[in-house]
Amino acid sequence: MRFGPAIAIAAWAALTPVLPAPAAPASAAEGPPAQFLGEYEWRMDARWFGGFSALALSPDGGAMLVMSDRGLVFHAAILRDGDRIVGIRPAKPGRLRSSEGKRLQGRAGDSEGLAIMPDGTFCVSFEAVTRVSCFAYPGANAVPLRRLPAFRDMPRNGGFEALAVDRRGRLYTMPEDKLDADGNIPVYRWDNGTWSQPFALPSRGRFLPVGADFGPDGRLYLLERSVSPLGFRSRLRRWDVDEDGPKGERVLLQTGDHDNLEGLSVWRDGDGRLRATMISDDNFMLFQRTELVEYTLPD
Repeated sequence: MRFGPAIAIAAWAALTPVLPAPAAPASAAEGPPAQFLGEYEWRMDARWFGGFSALALSPDGGAMLVMSDRGLVFHAAILRDGDRIVGIRPAKPGRLRSSEGKRLQGRAGDSEGLAIMPDGTFCVSFEAVTRVSCFAYPGANAVPLRRLPAFRDMPRNGGFEALAVDRRGRLYTMPEDKLDADGNIPVYRWDNGTWSQPFALPSRGRFLPVGADFGPDGRLYLLERSVSPLGFRSRLRRWDVDEDGPKGERVLLQTGDHDNLEGLSVWRDGDGRLRATMISDDNFMLFQRTELVEYTLPD
């Protein structure tokens, strides 16, 4: 973090949900860690630029769909020199719209999670008015998925931040700041027009889920964030998921070296390496940065 503790506390008091008390020490398996590849600070002189909460990369890592938490979404080319990102070339942004074609704004437009479906449409999870909707393309009208009664009982600043789609086209989402009765993170799955709650993930320490993805290896990856007077910390965990639920929990990364990482996309590069690309939300604040951060992951 690039600013002092007093500023951090003031800036985040209204933005960050109250953090739960620390859980028992983590018991996830430890193994070869993620390896840092590079960090690119993305800057643009445009009023709409910033607040990016999610991204989804193409299979070759050369393009991405990016979304802000103010209902803006667009495609962009990623320019690379070897392992490092050296530039971003965005297309014209589009606005997320309601099913009636109205621009989503305010709490209704608090778009946080992003997942591209097998047919090329994309789905979005919303935090403040907790729900999931799908779109044929940037600027298309929403196709809202049915809401469960439980979705209406989420904290105002703790609803659905993370969204992921598996190989079978099933969507998975979870609240940022609402644990189940056992103190775990409840996971909701959309499959064939129905929501279910197939499993929960262990909550460990003060980290809260902000991004998720199923990698090309079929495993579930979860990006988590914690905030303190000293700054942001990020953690990346993964699981094998089958019909019996998640197994083989593993911590791949835990660091305080970056800004407010919220978006996650896992892909495999031309050398066959698993990569995690993450993007930070600058909250439209001068003392924060929009960063794209990349790590290679162990198989």
